[in-house]
This record gives sequence, structure tokens and C-alpha cells, in this order.
Amino acid sequence: MKHLATLNKYFIKYKWRFLTGLICTVISIVFSVFQPIMVRQIFDLLAQNLDNYRLISDTGLKGFFRAEFSRVLAFYGISILLFALLSGFFLYLQRQTLIVMSRYIEYDLKNEIYQHYQVLDLNFFKMHRTGDLMSRITEDVSRVRMYVGPAIMYATRTVFMIVIVVYLMIEVNPLLTLYTLSPLPLLALIIYYVNRIIHRKSERIQAQLSNITSIAQESYSGIRVIKSYIQEEGSIKHFEEASEAYKESSVSLAKTDALFQPSMALMIGLSVVLTIFAGGIQVINGVITVGNLAEFVIYVNMLMFPFFSIGMVASMIQRASASQQRLNEFLQIEPQIKNPVGARNITIEGEVTFSNVSFTYPHTGIQAIKDFNLTIKPGQKIAVIGRTGSGKSTLAQLLIRMYDPQEGAVLIDGQDIRQVKLESLRTQISYVPQDVFLFSDTIANNIRFGTPEAGIEAVQTAARQASVERDILGFKEGFDTLVGERGVTLSGGQKQRISIARGLIKDPNLLVFDDCLSAVDARTEKEIIGNLYAYLKDKTAIIITHRIFALFEFDKIIVLDDGRIVETGTHEELLSLNGYYTDLYARQQSGEEEPLIE
Repeated sequence: MKHLATLNKYFIKYKWRFLTGLICTVISIVFSVFQPIMVRQIFDLLAQNLDNYRLISDTGLKGFFRAEFSRVLAFYGISILLFALLSGFFLYLQRQTLIVMSRYIEYDLKNEIYQHYQVLDLNFFKMHRTGDLMSRITEDVSRVRMYVGPAIMYATRTVFMIVIVVYLMIEVNPLLTLYTLSPLPLLALIIYYVNRIIHRKSERIQAQLSNITSIAQESYSGIRVIKSYIQEEGSIKHFEEASEAYKESSVSLAKTDALFQPSMALMIGLSVVLTIFAGGIQVINGVITVGNLAEFVIYVNMLMFPFFSIGMVASMIQRASASQQRLNEFLQIEPQIKNPVGARNITIEGEVTFSNVSFTYPHTGIQAIKDFNLTIKPGQKIAVIGRTGSGKSTLAQLLIRMYDPQEGAVLIDGQDIRQVKLESLRTQISYVPQDVFLFSDTIANNIRFGTPEAGIEAVQTAARQASVERDILGFKEGFDTLVGERGVTLSGGQKQRISIARGLIKDPNLLVFDDCLSAVDARTEKEIIGNLYAYLKDKTAIIITHRIFALFEFDKIIVLDDGRIVETGTHEELLSLNGYYTDLYARQQSGEEEPLIE
């Protein structure tokens, strides 16, 4: 239960529903236990009056006796029916409180997990598969709900039912109670043994389910790659293997679960046999009445469901424990990137400083930036050029604080960004990533994603500046066109330009473009660069690319190699060095790479 202890805060939150459910449970049980008491009284009444009825059967009192006896039986019958209705009514209220409470807890738990996912840093998502994250917030939460709802409900009813019924049985005859309950220690041992097996198997099943979800999610997202490489059969086989392992584990768990029902049916049956045998002897000896024996048999049958539910509740608890353990693994992870104590808001003017920055990716151990120093004045336009893996994109990730450097500091307007509130920092920086991501929504909503309050005029202006307005107006629904999952209905160039528009609509003083023109043609690129040149007139801009934009007059061009600055200067200054930049420029001119210059 130690893993499930984290859910106690929800029981405290919904304590009135929980307490009301417990009260309704007790009342329902009280009304239900009145029924065997009244059955006992009926049997005893029959036994006591049967001889009297035979004595007066030949007299005129026979009709009167039958009428009075019928009225008494009718009273008892109506009373039993009334108690059954009242018991059922409070049982209904019990479910309305405890099961509804479980739905509220499920809602809160899913929101807690999702909110925690949102604050975890980028490194966490690089180390965990999407399918596993999805499985935990769906399947695992669903199993936990079975604990906070049905398991709690059945457990409380079982406890109160056993306590009340056993007390009434002892009041009638302690020795017969002992005979009736003697099989229970063996039942407890079976439950303990099987529970350990269920817990172990539940952990394995949930891990396998996460694996299946991950495989399916990756296959759906990469379906075009699968088809282009004719790997449908391989993908199907991979999924079948994972499903087969999940099926075998699930069947094994089902077989273990199946052990509960026969075991407890055997114990209950044994209790009934012992009750009738031992009770019959005591009736013969005059220790108890026939009514007491009938009452005991009903009590044993009333205990049948509680004892059956012990196994069911134990199974639910073990599965929930395994699932909550998986949830706790993530919920207990502290984000590495978070607001420190005393973090403050700032107004970004545009000065950026990288001071002796070194950074190694924690999930790979690759050092991307080494002793990097760079100062960018407000309003300057800086190009960062280098081959793949040189550390260009890492600079952008550090600037918007997706990661923190292990050494050195990144400063904006002279302030270490680690002392600035994340919301304040990222709100005032437009970042257009290399890996474009569009949501399954309209084009307009994708453009205004970072500024949901923006009107359609601002959306259209941003699209025009990104040279995508003509394409959008060519669609039947215009800006209301749904782009599909990850923008599947658009071309690569259209997605990139919509992503650029998303960055421009924020109108910040600092912009970072991470190789965001790789999928557009030369003519469109020139148009975009022309628009950007006017738009960025008084803004600080960092343009990361592996190609040269000679049309754009940069204040400084930085050439990176292996995480270090190897060349720096203007376009003309770098050409005079006859180094990496000159070589790249010559290759672009000769057509080895697409010419992007005039």
C-alpha cells in the first residue's frame, strides 16, 4: 500500500463524499442484517405455534388463529421487503458517493500527471517514449481509479458486513460461529499468496502495454517511412511479437485471478456444511432454535459476497499499486529547468551574451558546446553557420532555456536567464525551430498558437510576412483550413512558413530562426528574406543555418565547428580568411549545394 499512499490527499480533498459513502454503507448493512433476524423470528414463531394450531384444529378458534397468524406473517413479510428496499436505497447512495468520488479523483489525477508532463524538461521527453507516457496517463490511471472507487467501496462494505454479521453470530452462539468461520485462516493464506503473484504480473503487464502503445504510436507517425521502405510486414511482425508477449502475460494473470473464485467458493461451501452440521446437532440438543440455524445459514450466505470480494478487492489493489508505482516514478521526477526562488520578470531589449558556455547533452554524453563566448548587441543580426552536429541548434536551446549549461552562463540584457522566470523569458523570444510541428487545428490557430488573443488581421499580416498568405488563400477554407495531424496536409515549405508566421506574430525584440528555410525554394526564400529584413530592422535576430544568405546583411557571422567558434566576421571579412566559410561559399556558387546568393 506504500505506493497508493500518495492518493490519500485526494481522499482528504473529497472527505465529505468519502464519509457520506461510509455512512451509507453502514446504514445499508444494518437494514440488510435485520432480515435474517426477522426470518429467525418467523421460524421460531412457526415452531412455537405449530403444536398449538394442531390442538385447536378441531375447534372454532381455528379460523381466528389462522387469520391472526397470517397477519403476523404479513407484517414480517412487509417488514423484510421494506428493510430490503431501504438497504438497496442506501446501497445506491453508497455507489453515488464513492464511485462518483473515484471519477473526480481520476479527473484530478490525469490533470496532475498532464500538468507534471508540461513542466518536465526536454531531456525527460528524449529519454521516454511517447507511447509509455500515454499508457501511464490512460491505462495506469484507469487501474488506480478502480482502487479509489470500486475497491474502496467493496472493501468498506466487506469490513463492515463481516464485523456486524460476526458480532450478531457470536451473540447467538459463539461455538457455532467458530465452526462457521474456521475455514477463514486458510482463505487468508491463499489471498496473501495469490496477491504477491498478481502484483508481480501486473507490473510486467503494464510495462508490456506501454511498449505496445509506443510501437503503435511510432508506426502511425512514421507510416510514410514504413510504406516507402516496404516494411509493412516487418512492422506487423514487430507489433505481433509485442502483442503476443502481452497476451501471454494477461492470460497468466487471468489464470491466477481465476484461482480466487473456486478457492473462496470452496471455503464458503465448507462454512455452510459446517454450519448446518454443527447447528443441527445444537438444535437437537436444544442449545439453539431452528430459527437460529436458519439465521446462521442466511448470515453465511450474506458473508459470501464479502469473502468473494476480498479476492476481487485484493486483485484491484495489487493492480492499482503496480500502476501507481509507475505513475509515482514520473510524478517524483523534479524538472531540471524550473523557476528558481526569487526569479523575476524582465523586459528584453535584445542584448545576448554567451559567457564561457560549455554544454554536454545528459542523455547522450555528447559535448555540443565548448567554452563558447559571444556577445550580441541589441538590434544586431547574427548568422550562425556550421555543418551538422557543430552545435548550432544547441545555442538556440540554451537561449530559450530548454537546457542549462554545465559551465558558464547565458545572459540577456546582462541578467543570467537562470534567474529569470521561464514565462517571462520565453514569452519575449520568438523561436522558430528546425523541426516544424503543427497541431491538428486550423491554420489560423496554428499561427496564433503563442498569442491566442491575436485577431485575424494580425494572423494575416504574419502570414504575409512569412510569404505563405497566397498559399493559404488558395485553400478552399483559407485560414480556417484544418492542417491534419502534424500538418500532414501541407507541404514541407508551407509548414515551415506557417511556423515562421507563428514566430513573427509575437512581435518580440529577440528572434531565433533555427534553419527554418531548408524546405522552401530559392525564389520563396528570397521573398521571405526580403520581408524579414524589413521586419527585423530594430530587432535582435539570430539566424542559424548551414547555408549562406548573401542577400541578408548580417552584422556578424559566426562559423561553428565542433562546438567552438572557428571564424567570425562579416561576409567580406570571412571570405578574405579563405577558410571554412570561403569553402562553403565556393561550393554553393559551383552548385554543389543549392545557390542561395546573387
